[in-house]
Amino acid sequence: MTSNSPRLFARTLRRPKLYLMRLFLLCAALLLGLPRAWAQQADTTRIRLQNVDVAPNAANISGWLLLDKDIQTELEGAVYNLYNFKYDKAERQFRSLRRRYPQHPMPYFLLGLSTWWKIMPSNITNKQYDKVFLAYMDTAVTRGEALYRADNKNYEASFFLSASYGFSARLNAERSNWRKATVESKRALSYLEKSREANGLSPEFLFGQALINYYAPWISDNYPLLRPVLLFFPKGNKQLGLQQLRNVAANGFYTGPEAKVFLMKILQNQENKPAEALPIAQQMATTYPDNAYFQRFYALMSYQVGDLRECERVSRDILEKINRGMPGYEGISGRYATFFLGSLMESRYQDLDKARDYYQRCVVFSESTGDTQQGFYLYALLNLARIAAKQKDPEAATRYYQDVLKKADRKSDAQKEARAYLQKQKKARK
Repeated sequence: MTSNSPRLFARTLRRPKLYLMRLFLLCAALLLGLPRAWAQQADTTRIRLQNVDVAPNAANISGWLLLDKDIQTELEGAVYNLYNFKYDKAERQFRSLRRRYPQHPMPYFLLGLSTWWKIMPSNITNKQYDKVFLAYMDTAVTRGEALYRADNKNYEASFFLSASYGFSARLNAERSNWRKATVESKRALSYLEKSREANGLSPEFLFGQALINYYAPWISDNYPLLRPVLLFFPKGNKQLGLQQLRNVAANGFYTGPEAKVFLMKILQNQENKPAEALPIAQQMATTYPDNAYFQRFYALMSYQVGDLRECERVSRDILEKINRGMPGYEGISGRYATFFLGSLMESRYQDLDKARDYYQRCVVFSESTGDTQQGFYLYALLNLARIAAKQKDPEAATRYYQDVLKKADRKSDAQKEARAYLQKQKKARK
């Protein structure tokens, strides 16, 4: 099987790249950064939306915007626009909510979430929106703390406090601001604990519990050095976590799309079940066709399972939207699309000239975003070297193989192939 094989190549993209400290902070921040009912021992996947108004152990929920059906109806279009990268339209509605509820954390959190999705397409490397994002989360925290001081049974306040602290900690962890990320992670965990009596309120509250149930044992299994840290966490149950995550994905209004994002990534990356991840990725890319993050993930899934026709269609659509300068469409999405199209031109259409052009564009996109370690960049170089060799251009092949030699892991097949070709060319010149 060659490196052009969809399944083999896709496996190379699943290698973990997070440092242990970052992994912990991301888990403590975002993965734990949404409220959950820790005290609940029963199978919470049985929560249904019709039980939203039944909260026997909770305080008076009147006035909670999170559970207000009229607010949900009003914001349905805004939430859609947020995930479809129509930021201006979404934010107009969120600002309208802010004018009516200036002392509530919800509009500030939603404005922050919209800003977060401006950062997401860059794999959280774009720092352009950091200050705006953190300002919205800080304001959500300020408003949430005021509500909580007025009523420490206000679990809606705990929801927004833990979510705001969690997202803020996530970004600070990505920026290597470890002290800030650690403090905010602890605060997020504190408000999670304080929301433990919010049983049966809504799938919104179940999201954090689902993630903790899944990731606590997964981290323990895959990162033994973090096991002492996991003493702060419940033991978890991966299968229950997946069931709960499916429930939130199906029933959550505000957290539903985020739950689907996690679900498709878990099924693809941690569970190695691409056939189960594909329908979710397809749904997200179809529902939000102008979301570059969803489109490139769907293109990757289609490539991996061998649906090359769909992969080609989505990849061409991505490049067309990059050319139009649409929000969220930039070098990372271009890197995905050009590699897939290069692979298809080479293996499906046997058009080496077009394949070479796409691979060269993939190299340019990769270099423009600084993604020049392994992955698409390495395999684009490797395939360019092979094409050059097939087209009897040893000078170009040597140049590309030398680049492969610099980038590939020392014991990898790509390294061995590059070394063998270069040694053969060296002998031929003698």
